[in-house]
Amino acid sequence: MPPTLRPRRLRQSAPMRRLVAETRIHPAQLVLPMFVAEGIDEPRAIRSMPGQVQHTLDSAAREVERAIAAGVGGIMLFGVPTAKDAVGSGATDPDGILNVATRFLAERFGDATVVQTDLCLDEFTDHGHCGVLDERGAVDNDATLERYAAMAIAQAEAGSQILGLSGMMDGQVEHVRTALDAAGHLDTAILAYSAKYATALYGPFREAVDSSLTGDRKTYQQDPANRREGLREALLDIAEGADIVMVKPASLYLDVLADVAAASDVPVWAYQVSGEYAMVEAAAANGWIDRDRMIAESLTSIVRAGADVVLTYWAIEHAQLLGTHGLGAPTTGAGR
Repeated sequence: MPPTLRPRRLRQSAPMRRLVAETRIHPAQLVLPMFVAEGIDEPRAIRSMPGQVQHTLDSAAREVERAIAAGVGGIMLFGVPTAKDAVGSGATDPDGILNVATRFLAERFGDATVVQTDLCLDEFTDHGHCGVLDERGAVDNDATLERYAAMAIAQAEAGSQILGLSGMMDGQVEHVRTALDAAGHLDTAILAYSAKYATALYGPFREAVDSSLTGDRKTYQQDPANRREGLREALLDIAEGADIVMVKPASLYLDVLADVAAASDVPVWAYQVSGEYAMVEAAAANGWIDRDRMIAESLTSIVRAGADVVLTYWAIEHAQLLGTHGLGAPTTGAGR
């Protein structure tokens, strides 16, 4: 008779489980999304995202210092302007809040961390869409590409090292890459939000950026029912010159993330979005879940599915936890 197989031998203690863990996270695999707002004198709390704020330039600098000290890999900046218009003029204005914040932080911290910027119009348009509208009120794909090209040059000149193309316009990667190269920004990298779904999980983010959205974004963001389409979008972006591809959101789209990771020859990132953050914080505040274990487990699942890097609002906190318990050490806790 064959010997009895006992997989439990490798689960018998915390040191043993840590030794044989298949998935490990390093602080450098985490990127911190940050909101920098115009016209405020002190950080302003985001009600639906407890613990997160709209930053002033000074408070943003202090947060970046904390991120660097914790070993976080980079920051992703979003601008919150006081004035908006139909074409999102503030996005390309060198004195617009996102470009000002990028320049301010890149000059101070560009040698110590990777300063990245969101390249999308939704924070800057009075209608809240990710592009300019045509006479019928629909998002005009090709006219929007011209605005993205101008945004890319403005952000690169401000010091952004990675541009996060999150608008989901067809052909955006190739158009922006061409514009960057023509302007001499050959070293500015492109992070393509390739598989970005029209999810209900973006709700808190809209509060965070004071969104003016009317309607929805279902004509350009992907249908949550479609899995193969996510991989197709990623492969198209890679062919157009993306340096990194993204799946967003993360937790409800781990199948798409795994598909993209298996096929991609460039780094694959995932965004643990505002709704994912808010649900954990709300459940933990009610005492329904163990908050720290849930954070660790959620991030582990995203990396286990294939993400090389995760954008998460818990980046600093989790990086500090990893440093305390040893890099990549799974959080210990009681079983079921």
